[in-house]
Amino acid sequence: AICGHGCKYGECMGPNKCKCFPGFTGKSCNQDLNECGLKPRPCEHRCMNTHGSYKCYCLNGYMLMPDGTCASSRTCAMVNCQYGCEEVKGEVQCLCPSGGLQLGPNGRTCIDIDECSTGKAVCSYNRRCVNTFGSYYCKCQLGYELKYISGRYDCVDVNECVTNTHRCNLHADCLNTEGSFKCKCKQGYRGSGFDCA
Repeated sequence: AICGHGCKYGECMGPNKCKCFPGFTGKSCNQDLNECGLKPRPCEHRCMNTHGSYKCYCLNGYMLMPDGTCASSRTCAMVNCQYGCEEVKGEVQCLCPSGGLQLGPNGRTCIDIDECSTGKAVCSYNRRCVNTFGSYYCKCQLGYELKYISGRYDCVDVNECVTNTHRCNLHADCLNTEGSFKCKCKQGYRGSGFDCA
């Protein structure tokens, strides 16, 4: 089976027919499914949509049970956690709904972990890391664009000379380079390539 438009987070099942992995939707399975908006709602109290998934958390005074429901907990109510809590051997511990969040100094609120600056993020050489609250994503480096080539998405060099996005002088030639471009003054002219006289 061939899917011309590609199946970013899914499998090609028939001519231009994608079967999306759980948590994704769209013709080419490139859109995150917001599970929090589904009916019936997946969480009893509060829901946080994440890339390809979701997390449940409970209101103050309740704790998250293994099946995703919220059970009343008087001790949890006393702690006043931002995103619900759990009791382990009588100890009350506040929870954060994502691995990209950590408990703040007060032990109740969750603060973002900047995966891009801590080096936890893994992006391929031609992509740069963009931090989000609770997570991160990889974006093409400047001078590259996301394209679907031979069955997968990749960051491909933009030829600024062809797309006419260069700023070379009228009397200069544009030379494409990996991720950028150069300008060279034509014969009989002198200068940086941006200015030629």
